[in-house]
Amino acid sequence: MSAPPFDRLTPSLRAFAAGIALLWAGAALAQTSIEDQVTTATLDNGLEVVVIEDHRAPVVVHMLWYRAGSADETPGVSGVAHFLEHLLFQGTKNMAPGELSRVVAENGGTDNAFTSYDQTGYYQRVAADRLGLMMQMEADRMVNLQLGPEEIRTEREVIIEERNMRTENDPAALMREQARAAQYLNHRYGVPIIGWRHEMVGLDLEAALEYYQTNYAPNNALLIVAGDVTPDEVLALAKEHYGPIAANPDLAPRDRPQEPPQTAPRRLVFEDPRVAQPYVIRTYLAPERDPGAQEKAAALMLLSEVLGGGQTSVLNEKLQFDQKLVVYAGAGYGGVSLDDTTFSLVVVPVEGVSLEAAETALDAAVAEFLEEGVDTEQLDRIKRQFEASRIYARDNVERVANQYGRALTSGLTVEDVHAWPEIVAAVTEEDILAAAREVFDDKASVTSWLMRPQEVTQ
Repeated sequence: MSAPPFDRLTPSLRAFAAGIALLWAGAALAQTSIEDQVTTATLDNGLEVVVIEDHRAPVVVHMLWYRAGSADETPGVSGVAHFLEHLLFQGTKNMAPGELSRVVAENGGTDNAFTSYDQTGYYQRVAADRLGLMMQMEADRMVNLQLGPEEIRTEREVIIEERNMRTENDPAALMREQARAAQYLNHRYGVPIIGWRHEMVGLDLEAALEYYQTNYAPNNALLIVAGDVTPDEVLALAKEHYGPIAANPDLAPRDRPQEPPQTAPRRLVFEDPRVAQPYVIRTYLAPERDPGAQEKAAALMLLSEVLGGGQTSVLNEKLQFDQKLVVYAGAGYGGVSLDDTTFSLVVVPVEGVSLEAAETALDAAVAEFLEEGVDTEQLDRIKRQFEASRIYARDNVERVANQYGRALTSGLTVEDVHAWPEIVAAVTEEDILAAAREVFDDKASVTSWLMRPQEVTQ
C-alpha cells in the first residue's frame, strides 16, 4: 500500500492526505524492527557513534553523551559535574558565551543539557541539514572551553540558586536527599547530583577544569544522531568534526567505591513545618540492568508496575480502594544504572491516618502479595501496555535517542537494548515473586517518614 498522491488536491484535502500519509508511515515504522534502523561505529579516537534512522520528518536530534556523571566526581567537590554542564554554555576559543544556544535558535532548533549520576549529556534538535553545524560547535566545546573568574562566579551563583529553588525550598526533596545518603554510605550515589551546599560554594576554576580535562574526551563519549539521516553521512560528519580530537590516554576505568554489606534496616524521620502532605517511603538496594543479564531487572520492572503502577495495581487496590487508608500508593525501580540501584515503595495516608498505621498497612499488603502471588491477567495487561508504550515511543526521535544514550552510558550495549522487550515478555509470575523476595530484605532498606513537627509520635 502506498501513500495517496498529493497532486490536484485542494489545500484542505492536501492537509488531510498528509495526515493519512503520516499515519501510514507510523504504521510502517511500527512493523519495522528497530534493529534495522540502528547502526553503530567507532572512530579511531574512541568516539562511539550510534545512528538511528527515522525519515518521516526532516529533523534530527544530535546528542553527545559523556560517560561521566556526579558519581564520578572526586570527593570534596560535589556538584562539579553539574557545575561544568552549566559552564559549557560559556565561551570557547571559537564561540562567545551563549553563542551555541543562539545559533541553534537562529536555525530554528532547540538545545539543552543534563547531568545525572552516571552521565552528562548535551543535545540539539534541528533541521537535518544543520547537523554538521551542530557537530562543529559541540566538538569545539569538547576541547576548547574558555573560563575565567567571572564565568566561575556567575555560574556558581546560578547553581546555588538552583539548589535553593529545587531542594532547600522543598521538604520532600530534602528528605529524599537524606534518605539516599542513608541508603548509600560509601557509594557516590549517596551524594546529591547538584551537590552538597557547603561544597558547592567552594567550587572553583581548578575543580571544573580537572573534571573537564579528565572526562571530556572522545574515548569517554558517545555520539547519538537520530532522525532524517543516513549512517554514511553521519559518520562522514563525525570524522570531520570529532575525528581530529585526540583521545585521553590517561582515562581510567570507572572504578567507584562500592557499598559494604548492609546488615541492618535504617530509618529516618524528616520534620519540616512546610510539609503539606506527610508520607512514608521505603527504598531497598536492588540490582541494576547488567549487560547480558537483564532478566532480574526485567522482573523488578514488572514488579514495580504490578505493585504500584496505577489505580489497578496491588497496593492501590488494597490500601486506597479496599481499606481507604491512603490517597496514593506507588512503587518505582530505576533499572538503568551503572551500579546497584534502588526499588522504592511509597504510601500517602488519608487525613487522620498516622504514618505508623500507613507503614503497617503497607507491610501487610506486601506480605499478602507475596503469599497470593501475581495475577496472570494483570501481568498480561501490563506487558501489553509496555509493548504499546515502546512502539509509541518510536514516534519521538529524541526519546529513542535518550533511551539508547542512557543505556550505553550505564554499561549496557546496543544488543542489550534490542533484547530488552523479549526479555520483559518472557518474565513469569514466578520470576517476579523470586525477585520480590530477594529485594524485599529489611536489612537492605531505608524507611523514611516525612511529616510536620507536631505529628511526631511520642
